[in-house]
Amino acid sequence: MAQARHTTESLLPREPIDSLVDPLKRFLHIEAASGVVLLVATAIALTLANLPTADWFLGIWKTRFTIGIGSFQMNHSLQHWINDGLMAIFFFVIGLEVKRELVMGELQDLRQAVLPIAAALGGMLIPAEVYLMLQWGEPGARGWGIPMATDIAFVVGCLAVLGKRIPGSLRILLLSLAIADDIGAILVIAIGYTESLNMTALALGGLGIAVLPLMIRVGIRSPGIYYALMVLTWLAFHESGVHATIAGVIFGLMMPARSWITENRLESIFSRTGHFLKGDGWRTSTDRYAVLRQMERAARKSISPLERHETELHPWVGFLIMPVFALANAGVPIQASAFLDPVALATALGLVVGKPVGILLFSWLAVKFKLARLPEGVNWGVILGGGFLAGIGFTMALFISGLALSGPVLDAAKVGVMAGSALSAIVGMTLLVLFLPKPPPIAGQGAAKI
Repeated sequence: MAQARHTTESLLPREPIDSLVDPLKRFLHIEAASGVVLLVATAIALTLANLPTADWFLGIWKTRFTIGIGSFQMNHSLQHWINDGLMAIFFFVIGLEVKRELVMGELQDLRQAVLPIAAALGGMLIPAEVYLMLQWGEPGARGWGIPMATDIAFVVGCLAVLGKRIPGSLRILLLSLAIADDIGAILVIAIGYTESLNMTALALGGLGIAVLPLMIRVGIRSPGIYYALMVLTWLAFHESGVHATIAGVIFGLMMPARSWITENRLESIFSRTGHFLKGDGWRTSTDRYAVLRQMERAARKSISPLERHETELHPWVGFLIMPVFALANAGVPIQASAFLDPVALATALGLVVGKPVGILLFSWLAVKFKLARLPEGVNWGVILGGGFLAGIGFTMALFISGLALSGPVLDAAKVGVMAGSALSAIVGMTLLVLFLPKPPPIAGQGAAKI
């Protein structure tokens, strides 16, 4: 009976809202689960980096690997291959998420996008100012971009813990805020942390990007060809001086959001295939193969490249790439004095103080000047709690730390990222518990009357 009911539901026609809600539900589900895996990987890295075997563990990530053809050689540490190679896939998915939000999500409608964009802007500018006030003229000043980031995996994981008490409007607001935040972080990486440029390599990278829309226009649909182009473009960016992960973002933003075959045409193809299999026009096994292959290709092309890549890559990013990144980057020896290091304090305060203050202030200004309004079920206390949750910077903050700093200053920044992120999570969860409406009592579980 249950199977029959499931089959019937799967055959129901899709409504327009489903194309927006279903990807969001899948996204939230994967992020909530992957946040736990990311937390476990972080705990393992911290534990192993503070045991007597720390030298062995930290040495793993310094192992050199060489890839080359002829005289062209790339010799880098394992950590470098992870941060510049695997993380390019992470940023490709970020680009896909940004494109989806711009085309189909909250950022599509300017009036709806004003609040998350304003909140994200405040959540980037104020943390950077807090950091610079404490580090101006100091060795760690270059790390001003570290507290600007938000780690959406941990944020959604925290929201999942509170379950149904979290209104859907708050989930969408924080998701949109994080997407806008990611756009800012990408610009920070591209502009703030690019030192020298190899113009020849950059021109080749630009050529690779220019080829993509040409491939789309002439009808090239093979994922293998797309991935080959992405790898070559990534290589050009890597050698250009612009951080290689930017290539991933650009390709994500350029992925088509519309399918190549409409639902009406797909239905027509399936209908003709059904008649064929029932005997209308049955000829040879070769004909049957050709018709079924056409149906298979039509089914694949009825899914937009954006949706296909995002759906297929999300599990790999959430359950493999981000945990491996955490293992390679979160392992830092911690002593009690490390929490009082000026760089660690500046980073932590940027996340714990700068993030919620910036988000609350800029959100209030947007509402005050009637540019936006609070979503249904969200009050200023909830905005403040969400602002603290946005202070969980972790993955992106660690990534920017590695670009901006090095040596003991980098280790101090990592300590600040982890301390600030943990404190932001605790305060944010506490505030949301206090300010969110309590869930209605379950029937039959109320206090017994005497």
